[in-house]
Amino acid sequence: MADDWITTAEAASLSGYHPERVRELLREGKVFAQKFGLTWQVDGVSLLAYLEEMEKKGDRRGPKPNKT
Repeated sequence: MADDWITTAEAASLSGYHPERVRELLREGKVFAQKFGLTWQVDGVSLLAYLEEMEKKGDRRGPKPNKT
């Protein structure tokens, strides 16, 4: 996926995150993006690197199990 730019919608679909969460990651600098004209594009390499890092940490997407 080198040098691939994807839309935030594509990044959300690929990651399983809500599009707003993808935008949060961009604002926080955890995933790199660049604006091309009127559209923000997400760097696919940085997104995959972030997802791999979260997987190694055991971060799961979705609701967390109750601890009762």
